[in-house]
Amino acid sequence: MWKIALGFVAFAALALFVIFKAGDKVDMSGEKHGAEAIHAPEETKPAAAPAPAADTPAVPASANK
Repeated sequence: MWKIALGFVAFAALALFVIFKAGDKVDMSGEKHGAEAIHAPEETKPAAAPAPAADTPAVPASANK
């Protein structure tokens, strides 16, 4: 029985620690849908240069003389 009480006290202490550390940044309202949801646009990365085709052999520039 004392293990259950100790576990409850430890869990409550951890929960209070997390809540007090987060301050007012915690949103406890659950999932948001519709207009109240915040949607951040995805960051776009510049396109990479296309890789050379696998079926064409790479020929060094000095070999074309």
